[in-house]
Amino acid sequence: MKFYIEIFGCKVNSYEGNYLKEIFIRNNYEYIDDYKCADIVIVNTCTVTNTADNKCRKYIRRVRRDNPKVILIVTGCAVQNNIEAYKNLDIDILVGNNYKTKIPSLLEEYLTKNEKIVLYNSSRDLTFENMEINDFDHTRAFIKIEDGCDNFCTYCIIPFTRGKCRSKDFDEIIKEAKNLVKNNHLEIVLTGIHTGSYNYNNHTLVDVINELSKIDGLKRIRLSSVEITELDDKFLEMLKNNPKFCNHLHIPLQAGSDNTLKRMMRKYDLKYFEEKIKAIREIRPDISISTDVIVGFPLESDEDFLSTYEFCQKIKFSKIHVFPYSRRDGTVASRLKEVDEKTKTERVHKLLRLSEFLENEYESKFKGQVVDVLVEEVNDNVSIGHTSNYLKVEINEKLIKNKIYQVIYK
Repeated sequence: MKFYIEIFGCKVNSYEGNYLKEIFIRNNYEYIDDYKCADIVIVNTCTVTNTADNKCRKYIRRVRRDNPKVILIVTGCAVQNNIEAYKNLDIDILVGNNYKTKIPSLLEEYLTKNEKIVLYNSSRDLTFENMEINDFDHTRAFIKIEDGCDNFCTYCIIPFTRGKCRSKDFDEIIKEAKNLVKNNHLEIVLTGIHTGSYNYNNHTLVDVINELSKIDGLKRIRLSSVEITELDDKFLEMLKNNPKFCNHLHIPLQAGSDNTLKRMMRKYDLKYFEEKIKAIREIRPDISISTDVIVGFPLESDEDFLSTYEFCQKIKFSKIHVFPYSRRDGTVASRLKEVDEKTKTERVHKLLRLSEFLENEYESKFKGQVVDVLVEEVNDNVSIGHTSNYLKVEINEKLIKNKIYQVIYK
């Protein structure tokens, strides 16, 4: 039987999708890149905003319309957040967030009984669902080391859909990484819903990074994202002494206004954030620090936005991922007065222009320098890859994918 997987949302969903793909292929299913010709379609949903939810439901309806006989399996955060809404759709197997490893056996059960299956648990008190990937369909291989979140930011539904923070077995992470390196992955990205909260039998995130750095053949270790509050002295010491850790951190700011940060229930203020960034740059002056900012959060005044703009300017992020606030039903923020769309759009464009300026300013520091590039894509006579500090590089030469080359950055 032929199967197709559609992944919405974050890097954790991408990891889980890759896991399912590998398991299905191992069980003699054939992967095809076209849902219209598949016997089985698996959808891993996202519910970070109402818009994300709507996109998932729209896609599910389209799959059923275009391929009426397909066995449709739907899982993920949108299912976990609103199981009743998905029960009403024409779905064959509906799976909550903590049962993804059971999907292959649920499919076998469905093929035998031909009866709709719903497997769901509303509790936040969940155990870590262990998955292991031997190969990854990107050059950079992800390892999901953590699941869940206990932060309860006022705009976010994810603590309710992913459950409490829980961590992967330390030894299992190292074993998975060694297998990925054997399959020629030179860079590993550690990911999770709240990756920095990793703690397994008193092993912390830094312990994972330092142990991974001992693996022969592994050249780079990267984090998908980390909170500023988790960059403690132990982390800074690792940053100072571990050459395999990439020269890039993605640290979500979300707002550059103390008023807005309080309304978001973030765990820091601007002074704390700035001092921590200063400490990082004292260790690695040329490190790339990218961030996320939500623009037009409810009750955000002109002064609040100006503070955000000026703070981003001051910190000199290498890139700002700008997100216009999008309402998520069920959150505290959804009950607050929203900023009008025209004002929100204007603010988004202003911050995007600043991001473009800061990106160019950061990149210009490396012009003419020799950089190490991990080649991820080769098209005709052009090779594309990224440096340790996540600069995208195009080389007018046909190189070997998944190898590191020294080139002059132009």
